[in-house]
Amino acid sequence: MDKNRIEAALMGVMHPVREKDVVSLGIVEDIKVEDGKVRFKLVFPSPDPFSSSIKKSCEEAIRNAFPGEDFKISIMELVRERKIEKRLNMELGHDALANVGHIIAIASGKGGVGKSTVAVNLAVALARAGYKVGLTDADVYGPSVPKMTATEYEKPLVDDSSGKDMIIPIEKYGVKWMSIGYFAGPSQPLIWRGPMASNALKQMILQVKWGELDFLLIDLPPGTGDIHISLVHDIPLSGAIIVSTPQAVALADVEKGVNMFRQKDINKPVLGLVENMAWFTPEELPDNKYYIFGKDGGKRMAEKFGIPLLGQIPIVQSIRESGDIGEPVALSDKPDSVAFMKLASNLIKVLE
Repeated sequence: MDKNRIEAALMGVMHPVREKDVVSLGIVEDIKVEDGKVRFKLVFPSPDPFSSSIKKSCEEAIRNAFPGEDFKISIMELVRERKIEKRLNMELGHDALANVGHIIAIASGKGGVGKSTVAVNLAVALARAGYKVGLTDADVYGPSVPKMTATEYEKPLVDDSSGKDMIIPIEKYGVKWMSIGYFAGPSQPLIWRGPMASNALKQMILQVKWGELDFLLIDLPPGTGDIHISLVHDIPLSGAIIVSTPQAVALADVEKGVNMFRQKDINKPVLGLVENMAWFTPEELPDNKYYIFGKDGGKRMAEKFGIPLLGQIPIVQSIRESGDIGEPVALSDKPDSVAFMKLASNLIKVLE
């Protein structure tokens, strides 16, 4: 076991986004092998949300290179932020969004209300209406957009022609998609603390080669936590759409979401409310409506806060099935897609 063999093993560890090995990127420093112990540093030029997974991969690579040998591994993680690089990163973020028209957050006060279903189908509906659309899946703990668009096995490329690595989004159904799910396996959990998750989210927005967009939708995780606060402070949002279901327990959380965006230090407009699962319509009885979660709860809540009710989305079996197979229902010309086309139309009217 010597320094050269350790370095050779580490050359097999790739950075998830930059698509180069950690040795070539200059992240690995000060490799030492002594007294049955391997020591080195992982030095990042700025906070990197992938640092923990890179560290684990380095440990595995070294163990695999020396099977059966008994030794300890000590890896120190450091951030050595350089002022010039920091300035370039800030400029990069502005450049990434320079040609983006409206940046709209899709939020919900609680999980399980179908927020991602609404976000994905709204993106497709806007694209079908002739707009240039992108969507970032900001739910770093449970990214669902790759599954809902049948792109879960896609891997984005990186463009370094500008001198800075820019992620190229996945394009499908006329929409540019980006998700942390593209950089982790479908069954791989992301165990990150708040700051790491926030940094990863910013990369999914600011380090992406969006090009010219009329709309960039950001599918937020449920709740009102660190990720939301970090986003609204660092990203120039045009506003937010709140998604809820009609029952009282979900509507109670709408108030939290609306109030978060209306806080004095955030002060972003709430463009409207979408009532999902508004009623149930059986496929064999398309004219029937069964209000299994209550009737017009979203409408009353929208009136209470003085915001538009942008749409009421029914529970229809085909909406669920389309999401499961990765073909959003808004792609079709069936009556099931009408609600999402109407939602897109109402959003345009509000922005106008």
